Amino acid sequence: MKDHLIRVVSEDGLLRGVVAVTSDLVRTVCTAQQADVTASVALGRLLTGGALLGCLLKGQQRLALLVEGNGPLGKLRVEADAAGRVRGSVANPVTNLPPRDGRFDVAGAIGKAGFLHVWKDLGLKNPYQSMVQLQSSEIAEDLAWYLSSSEQVPSSLGLGVELDQQGRVAVAGGFLVQALPPGDEGQVEQMIARIKRLPPTTTMLREGMTPAEIASRLFASLAFRVQETTELSFHCPCNRSRIEQMLIGFGRQELETLAAEQPEVTVTCEYCKQQYSFAGDELAALIVAAG
Repeated sequence: MKDHLIRVVSEDGLLRGVVAVTSDLVRTVCTAQQADVTASVALGRLLTGGALLGCLLKGQQRLALLVEGNGPLGKLRVEADAAGRVRGSVANPVTNLPPRDGRFDVAGAIGKAGFLHVWKDLGLKNPYQSMVQLQSSEIAEDLAWYLSSSEQVPSSLGLGVELDQQGRVAVAGGFLVQALPPGDEGQVEQMIARIKRLPPTTTMLREGMTPAEIASRLFASLAFRVQETTELSFHCPCNRSRIEQMLIGFGRQELETLAAEQPEVTVTCEYCKQQYSFAGDELAALIVAAG
């Protein structure tokens, strides 16, 4: 099943949902990051969460998520846009943490103390910024807390990553359900009860269910309509020109020091791991451009 998400809304306009399959996206990013099993599950959840939140944006708007805890993973970053383009990275992709209670110890890998940072480029003069304390370090609960506390939209998320016997990503996906004003408390309680009865998202995906079919399970007898379907993909906009501008931004003195210490400077993209090398005349041109 090709990675995609659907955005739906109940006919009465009081509930909206997003359901996504992100298996290829998560597999691609975790392979590039050389993530171990626990890091793959943690990063895969954040990638899926980023895709879900990104689809609520419009036009050229973008968002970035940063999870920063005191565990061995360090910082996890995800960027997404309204077009379904997503990328992500993890500072320390190998945790060597054993399972806890039969599950990958994502909370231990992230750390129980830390913060979730959210940036949104909405096309305004300054980006929107928010920060909340990590609640469980399991990703889904932390994103739901951010949406409910910072954006004042009661939300529930389910995020899942399932690995095969070789430790590679087999399936990944998730859902987001939000209550919209003026709200219906009884309807929200029914939705919460349905979510609790659902099998894990990865189980449904492994059984071949599409996002549309999962949405039907979520909304059950509640009438809804599909507003939009968006393909999801890994996308890294890095290129040589951008790396050159980054190096120029270091300033002339810093570049001269780099050139004196090593005959060739190599920059590796944090997200796609593409390498860009600059030597000799190329470094000299950058130094001139830096003024």
